[in-house]
Amino acid sequence: MNISPEKKRFQNINLLTILTLFVLILAGGVVRSTGSGMGCPDWPKCFDQYVPPTDASQIPAGYKEKYVKKREDRNLKFAHTLDVFGYTDLALRIRNDKSILVPEEFNAAKTWTEYVNRLIGVLSGFMLLLTAFFSFTYIKQKKRIVFLSLFNVILVGFQGWLGAIVVSTNLVPWIVTTHMLLALAIVAISIYTYHQAKVADGGINIKARGFVVLMSVATLVLSILQITFGTEVREKVDDIAGRLQGQGRGTWLIKAGTIFYNHRDMAIAVLAANLVLYALIRKGFNRHSIQQQVMSFSFLMIMLQIVSGIILSYFSLPPYAQTIHIVLATLLFGAQFYLLLNLQRSAKVWGATA
Repeated sequence: MNISPEKKRFQNINLLTILTLFVLILAGGVVRSTGSGMGCPDWPKCFDQYVPPTDASQIPAGYKEKYVKKREDRNLKFAHTLDVFGYTDLALRIRNDKSILVPEEFNAAKTWTEYVNRLIGVLSGFMLLLTAFFSFTYIKQKKRIVFLSLFNVILVGFQGWLGAIVVSTNLVPWIVTTHMLLALAIVAISIYTYHQAKVADGGINIKARGFVVLMSVATLVLSILQITFGTEVREKVDDIAGRLQGQGRGTWLIKAGTIFYNHRDMAIAVLAANLVLYALIRKGFNRHSIQQQVMSFSFLMIMLQIVSGIILSYFSLPPYAQTIHIVLATLLFGAQFYLLLNLQRSAKVWGATA
């Protein structure tokens, strides 16, 4: 079935947006693992400049006092918001934690790492806007594509604000986890709109047996839990690293305690569930099917993630492995979600057999 150039354009832009979002997650992982979150203390400029400084001599005079004051004002506003929603204990902690207001020394590498992350973030936002704009091609055929594309633009705006709070409040634990889960939601919505457009324009979407779908849902839920545990492990490690002032890096994971062991044990559950699903997919679909291709990719991501996890555990949390670990986790999530979509019958199945 031939599709119009307008619909093909939407699908291409939507796919490119998904790829850009994964690049943004990669950039965010680099920022997090290198501690570059405060590389640029202001926004949207960086040290009040459109092109960041490369040397301390280029920094505006009195920048520390200026940006600490802005940071304090932002934190007080956020604490007030927390009061409104009943999180008074956390609001009190933010108001009283003076370490949040300690300015970092200028580091050119961290500044440019954060700046590149911001540029990729702007590009991602622009791509989401384009996706929303061109989604109106489907306004008569699939209104949900338009609605979700527009909703994703709002969601990414909220994500940007939340990202600023993550840095401003010195990585308050639950905010970091929320920030990560929201990133997954944005990716999932983009994958969903892409899949819906493909199905609407003649993509084959075969209904699988109920147990296969159930196992697919189970593996997806386990992956989300694993990512959540992983984020909490990182939060705990950051807290330990701060208290130890960066010393004794090899002991940080052990000191993380129960949450680290939960994360490690969950990895076994993820592997076991995906082994079962892999066997079911191989049995139910031919090797050239999208289902088996996506499942094979998922299994590759799991193997690589296990390797990166071993490197993190036995080689004192090298930053590059931290970044790889989280990117692999999000790629796995994306693949599992796309597999689930391709195991379900759409409202209208084109050229498929039950």
